[in-house]
Amino acid sequence: MSIFEAMMLVCFGLSWPMNILKSWRTRSAVGKSLAFLLIIEVGYICGMLNKMLVKFDWVFFLYVLNFCMVGTDVILYFRNRRLDRLRAQGAEV
Repeated sequence: MSIFEAMMLVCFGLSWPMNILKSWRTRSAVGKSLAFLLIIEVGYICGMLNKMLVKFDWVFFLYVLNFCMVGTDVILYFRNRRLDRLRAQGAEV
């Protein structure tokens, strides 16, 4: 187990709730990059696979938690993109 790996995941993990809250409140996908979010997800999947195949430890659960938070932001991206389209069409959102 690497304490530095755990600290990196905790730092990233602290940033995702703020990002999710911003996505929820702004109700807009403007400035968001789906590709960026998906690349982050692939990175977390690679980290989880490493923990499962090489050396499993509790840091695995930090990867899972971060993966779920980014997944939440991905879902909000699609919701917000739909709301952006509705606004562009003049519908009340």
